[in-house]
Parts: sequence; C-alpha cells; structure tokens
Amino acid sequence: MKKLLAEFIGTLWLVLGGCGSAVLAAGFPELGIGFVGVAFAFGLTVLTMAYAIGHISGCHLNPAVTMGMWVGGRIDSKVVPGYIVSQVLGGLVGAGILYMIASGKPGFELGSFAANGFGEASPGGYSMMAALICEIVMTFFFLFVILGTTHKNAPAGFAGLAIGLALTLIHLISIPVTNTSVNPARSTSQAIFAGGIHLEQLWLFWIAPIIGAILAGIVYKFLAPDKD
Repeated sequence: MKKLLAEFIGTLWLVLGGCGSAVLAAGFPELGIGFVGVAFAFGLTVLTMAYAIGHISGCHLNPAVTMGMWVGGRIDSKVVPGYIVSQVLGGLVGAGILYMIASGKPGFELGSFAANGFGEASPGGYSMMAALICEIVMTFFFLFVILGTTHKNAPAGFAGLAIGLALTLIHLISIPVTNTSVNPARSTSQAIFAGGIHLEQLWLFWIAPIIGAILAGIVYKFLAPDKD
C-alpha cells in the first residue's frame, strides 16, 4: 500500500506540475514559459519525485515505465496492475486539482487542457502515423535511460537527474507533434477532462508508449542483464 500511495502522489504531482505549467503558465502574456518551460516542468516533476519516492516505489509514475521495468526484469508481475491503477487515479486527481485552479479565472475556457492528440488535435498538425512513431520512439529512449541509470552497475545517485533531463529532452522534441505523452496515465487524465477528439484518440497514447517501453525492456535486458 505504501508503494501504491507513493505512485499515486507522484503521478498527481507529474500531472499537476507538467500539465499545470502548460495550462496556467505557457501562454501567459509576455511572461509565459512556452514550450521550453513546459518541457522543463515535466522533467522537474520526475526529477523531484525520483528523490522523494524512488526509494519507496521506484518512482514509475507511468504505466509504460511499469511495463518496461517488468519486461526488463526489474519488477515482479504481481505489482504491475496495482501500480497502473494508482498512476491513473493519481493523474485524474492531479487533473481535477488543475481544473479547479484554472477554472477560478474569469472567462476560463477549457480548450485542449494540455491533452495529447494527432491530426487536428496535434499542436503542429502532425498525422496519426507521425504521432505513433514519435510516441513509440520517445518512450523507447525514455525507458532505455531509466533502465540504464537504475542498473546495478550504473553510478549511484544520479538516476533521478538523468531521467528528469531525458523527459525534458523528449518534451523539447515532441510537444509540437503530440503535446508529448510517453505516459498513458498523463494522457488519460487530460483526455477525460478535455473530452471530444482527445478522448477518441486516447487509444494511441496507451498503445504507442507501451510498445516503446516493451521494446526498450527487451533491448536493454539483452544489452545488460541484471544477472552477470
């Protein structure tokens, strides 16, 4: 239960910090943080939680990470369902808190609510195929970094920094394409509030990140198995 609660709180923070920066601060007149600020916000949520709850639950905050860690042989299959449920619920609560804050401004309009999408729902109008490739590849490299920096032979104490920076880089690359998911829990929380086309397209932001994560788990397990 402690691990599940840690995952719930961590994912809540990721959604509130990352999506919150996009909804509340990215487009603010003159002083808005823009794409670069949002990218760093997502990276900082993972960086801070890695050191806060990494020793409790591993700080997955993401169903794709949980799947990749399982395929890579780092966690037992029995923890996977609980982790994923906790992450989705944490994301939903984070989105709910964000909605309550954002709707407190006069003239508030929900808009896309930082939801992910492709085609007309893509910030840059990118196609479904572009979005699919982008999410698979970006999640692959995210898990590759996670599996590498948390390996028993990796330098101790630096995993959180590398993982947070990796997520920042991923957002710098892919915000224009899909608004960057690489995390089905983050996508679900925003799509439920945004509704419409974002909810219709949610399937891609479950399938693509999980495919990328599984591929990374297979590849990294081959490159550097935990057992010598």
